[in-house]
Amino acid sequence: MAVALLFLGVLSACASPGTPATASSAVQHTCQAVSAVLSDGPDPGADPVGYAEAQVLPLRQIHTSDQHLQKAIDALATAYQEVFDTNGSEAATAAVHGASDQVNTICPGAAS
Repeated sequence: MAVALLFLGVLSACASPGTPATASSAVQHTCQAVSAVLSDGPDPGADPVGYAEAQVLPLRQIHTSDQHLQKAIDALATAYQEVFDTNGSEAATAAVHGASDQVNTICPGAAS
């Protein structure tokens, strides 16, 4: 019984998604690109709408073969576009927080 439990533990560990430490170098490179984009532009505290506008195009120019990361980046770009389009509406700002959480799940701290 103990051997079966150990086997199941090892099997589930192999099936779990990779952690940032084990992410491919391509994903790590993309995470660095996302972080670099989001660290550039106007001060988000002083000009949240201008900051959002400044992030859309650079985020849209980031491409990766990792489907989950690409989806998260695209969602973040779309959320920032919505912040710009709605002049910082509460719903759009909430969408940015949700999309940022998606990116941070794959790239810890990139969208902080």
